[in-house]
Amino acid sequence: MKRYALPLAFCFLFIASCKKEPKEKVLPIVYNNGPTDSLKMNQIQVIASHNSYHLKTDDSVFNWMTLANSLGLLPAQYNPADLDYWHLPIEQQFDNYNVRGLELDFYNDPQGGNFYYRQGMSMVGLNNDSHLEILKEPGFKILHIPDFDFNTSYYTFKQALTTVYNWSVSHPNHLPIFINIETKEETVGDAVSLQDLTRSIPYDASACDKMDEEIKSVFGDALNKVITPDDVRGTYSTLEDAAVDGNWPTLAKARGKVVFIMQGAAESLYKTGHPSLQGRAMFVYSNPGTPEAAFVIMNNSSQKTQIQNLVTQGYIVRTRADAGTKEARLGDYTDMNNAFESGAQIISTDYYKADDRAGTPGWTDYHVQFPNGELARINSFSATGQTNLGLIKE
Repeated sequence: MKRYALPLAFCFLFIASCKKEPKEKVLPIVYNNGPTDSLKMNQIQVIASHNSYHLKTDDSVFNWMTLANSLGLLPAQYNPADLDYWHLPIEQQFDNYNVRGLELDFYNDPQGGNFYYRQGMSMVGLNNDSHLEILKEPGFKILHIPDFDFNTSYYTFKQALTTVYNWSVSHPNHLPIFINIETKEETVGDAVSLQDLTRSIPYDASACDKMDEEIKSVFGDALNKVITPDDVRGTYSTLEDAAVDGNWPTLAKARGKVVFIMQGAAESLYKTGHPSLQGRAMFVYSNPGTPEAAFVIMNNSSQKTQIQNLVTQGYIVRTRADAGTKEARLGDYTDMNNAFESGAQIISTDYYKADDRAGTPGWTDYHVQFPNGELARINSFSATGQTNLGLIKE
């Protein structure tokens, strides 16, 4: 036994020498954003991108759609001229163009594979196989129009969520990011009787629960980086009561977080069984006078008087500065100015920067930024008497 004593002693000395000193406690970073942090999240205006994932339509399919449209073979909502825009990756929108709101469209695909083939490619004599294994996986698929306008920076909801989450973690002082979710159901195959075109899969209660599950799979079960309906409702009897009474988080509390607002085919199902959206991860654009009304969508910015009234009452309103590429072609700032003057908190655009073709025939340098290049503006309708607090900073 004695012959082991010396080696054992050395072992104990070695282990002791390897013990690390206790780490110094890391204190959270405190940002000095100035007096504007006392504003509530409904008391600012931000610029958001519309269909933030959208990439240029395949040239061959676009040309076929243009011909089909000229012959009256496509429903009006599929006019290819309206699709002729594209976006930068989300991180670049955030970093370089003051975008603080997004729009993500997705379709239900519970078994996976429903959007793997792009049937519009067959119509122009090309292979319709996407060769994208990710499209075979179950989950919500992000795209604009199945079979035809399918090019996207993010194929799945989870992909886009992960991009936003990673950017948010690396920019913890950011203003709240408003993420508009459009639950889409109609496809061209549902609208016209052409064989082999993709049909949609309707939403059901399970799909609605799955939406929340996918958000939690990225942002965590506790949703600490998400502003939820429960956060706003607090002890109020309804979400609307809380919103109109101003129970929105301050910017100081909302920084580093995102807020999801849903519209589209799954709206009614998503609310069912969740009065005032209790327990849900997302808000739903709703009509004033209903228990879940906190966010209201009014895309026609010419209705600025109505929008002003809603903003003054305490709702958060989303409107659009442009639609269908019209403003970028004509250089028409009418709707943008209406949007700014309306007080709508979320102003959606396809042109946070001018189109790449600006200056060529048929295209102007139309673009949407606040007049002095601000990241965000104090809302003169919901922040009455507080517009002299200075610039909103990050």
